[in-house]
Amino acid sequence: MSNIEESEHHSFEEDLKFLIKTLKESFESTDVQYFVDDHNDVLYVKLEGLGDYPDEEIEEIVNPIFEVLDLDFEEIILLPL
Repeated sequence: MSNIEESEHHSFEEDLKFLIKTLKESFESTDVQYFVDDHNDVLYVKLEGLGDYPDEEIEEIVNPIFEVLDLDFEEIILLPL
């Protein structure tokens, strides 16, 4: 792996960790799990307590977060844990 690829991968990992931390804090979750499906470019995030929020409120919370981070996933799927 070249230095540029290593740098890009490290940057991606840092952005992903920041996203997970931000989602965990935004939903006041005590536990979070995530899985990256590289084949389909999908990120699955399971958040404890997510089921306590109505869909409209979830969208209000996550839309600004997703706009700021702009990770290269086809889809980010949030699931209750």
